[in-house]
Amino acid sequence: MKTRTTAIAALMVGTGLVAALFLISRGKAWSQADARASKPGYSGLVGMDLVAGPGLVEPLSEDIHVGSEISGNLKSVLIEEGEVVRHGQVLAILQNDDQQAEVASAEADLAAKEADLHKIVNGARTEERREALASVYEAQAIMENARAEMERRWKLYRAAVVSREEADRYERQFNVAKARYDEAAQHYAVLVHPAREEDVARGKAEVALAKARLDGARARYAKTFVRSPIDGVVLRKHHQPGESVTNSSISPDPVVTLGNERVLRVRVDVDENDVAQVHLGDRAYVTADAYGSRRFWGHVVRIGQEMGPKNIRTEQPTERVDKKILETMVQLDDGHKLPIGLRVDTFILISQPSVESASQSRR
Repeated sequence: MKTRTTAIAALMVGTGLVAALFLISRGKAWSQADARASKPGYSGLVGMDLVAGPGLVEPLSEDIHVGSEISGNLKSVLIEEGEVVRHGQVLAILQNDDQQAEVASAEADLAAKEADLHKIVNGARTEERREALASVYEAQAIMENARAEMERRWKLYRAAVVSREEADRYERQFNVAKARYDEAAQHYAVLVHPAREEDVARGKAEVALAKARLDGARARYAKTFVRSPIDGVVLRKHHQPGESVTNSSISPDPVVTLGNERVLRVRVDVDENDVAQVHLGDRAYVTADAYGSRRFWGHVVRIGQEMGPKNIRTEQPTERVDKKILETMVQLDDGHKLPIGLRVDTFILISQPSVESASQSRR
């Protein structure tokens, strides 16, 4: 019984020590924040209440992981980390010989279909028309000669000079000559008259289909070029030439990571006990061990709408990991330069309520 009582007492003492250390650590952080809250141009900051929380530096655009729209092997990677890139700039190229050949084939097919349509619309050339007309005249002359021979043979037959068989033979020759004349005349008419509407429509449809195939081939070819979606800086280069990349929503495989460093932001974990004290526009500053006592000022530009688990761990022994936080975004003033991904301590100056709002809250 005595041993159990002693164990319970020891547990209570240990719990009290942990709570005391947590309060001392938090009080120390707040006292340091309060002591460093004096800055030229911001009179009266000393002694103001602050909301403190860990933060992570990120670019204005947040981290943008740029990957390939198709899977394949990298032919070349044209950028290096830290390089400034522009919107639309080619960052990497995949092996694309097959896609390039597909484009060339589709272009040739489109050219052939357009030529066929022009031939239908414009009709035959002048030389073809003259040749067809000459064929008509030739067939007509042969037909007239066959007609004359046929008529002469029938007269001789009626005069009992030649046989019926001979007269019939010359009549058949005339019919053949007439059929050839009709064929030549029809061919000439086809060359002379305008194209039929259905022929033109079919030609246009074939051209449209060829254009669609060419657009598809060009689109597939364009996907072999990885382009920058923003003006920014290359934060990370994930692949080298010759390596394979995949296009998978389940397992993202970025080629590079980009960010817009023109303006920096800090993503802050605000403790659930402090969320009611933070407002848009509140002044804030961040510090980092690497920069000593230097303060980087900014203001709150976004407050999350949903509580969630902690994103940033301070690795302090007294840190509570079971508490909920509200993501808050602090935008640093222009000119501040900090490494992307740097962990910082963030201090938000609590806005003081007006007299009217304070009286209304007391009611």
